[in-house]
Amino acid sequence: MSDAQILETFLDRLIIEHGLSANTLDAYRRDLEGFIQFCRQRGGTVLRATRRDLTDYLANLAEAGRTAATVSRRLSSLRRLFTHLRDAGLREDDPTARLSRPKMRRQIPQTLTEDEVEALLSAPDISTDLGVRDAAMLELMYATGLRVTELVTITTDGVDLEGGFVRVIGKGDKERIVPMGEEALDRVRDYLKHARPMLLRGRRSSALFVTRRAAAMTRHNFWHIVKRCAADAGIVKPLSPHGIRHAFATHLLNHGADLRAVQMMLGHADIATTEIYTHVANERLKRLHEKLHPRGA
Repeated sequence: MSDAQILETFLDRLIIEHGLSANTLDAYRRDLEGFIQFCRQRGGTVLRATRRDLTDYLANLAEAGRTAATVSRRLSSLRRLFTHLRDAGLREDDPTARLSRPKMRRQIPQTLTEDEVEALLSAPDISTDLGVRDAAMLELMYATGLRVTELVTITTDGVDLEGGFVRVIGKGDKERIVPMGEEALDRVRDYLKHARPMLLRGRRSSALFVTRRAAAMTRHNFWHIVKRCAADAGIVKPLSPHGIRHAFATHLLNHGADLRAVQMMLGHADIATTEIYTHVANERLKRLHEKLHPRGA
């Protein structure tokens, strides 16, 4: 079996057994194609790869300036591939078994202040249909903390205007229900009533958010909206759509939200992933200390 066939068989298994998204599958493909190319340059194949091949490959990544997080992700992809090969009877060993992940500094996400979020949400020109759509998307993302893929794949059936909830399909095809809040609800109502029909112009689409050509919005489309609105709002710090998700979690915790409630809304399988946001609670704890401790102020 060729390396290309091995890769396709592995990706098919991920789809069938785990229901991974297209974006996740693309990430696996890129990670593993890099190792396949490395093996080919050395005259080898995945089936003949040794522990030394793997350590050399990971070392080359580090020497090329790849971050520890990238190297760690590549190793995770390789572990999953070699587990598949062993399960399929194509290898008896797992050369990744004793390999260690590179040590990573715990990254604390830079987040927007509440004033910056207000400026961002006010940036779209709501006198236009596109501006109404952009305002609804930004407001909904900040209100719910959705991943950008979740935001752009919401269907009209996934929005409960009466209950004030949105239903999304997250990682691993897991469904969750997230409250929207009044501001986002008003923006979405306005978009559905006025802007969306004008963008569709009689054409059909199940997507909640659509382009002027009636196509579903994409991650790339929304990335440009965020960049443009951030510039219009005078926000100078680097900002991606994921930064709005960071702000959602950070601001909830700053205002006293329970960590497990935030975990559920973010769709994190492991609360340890959510705990990275608890650094922001320092701000709240400092205010509490200043207010209540005899010598705090």
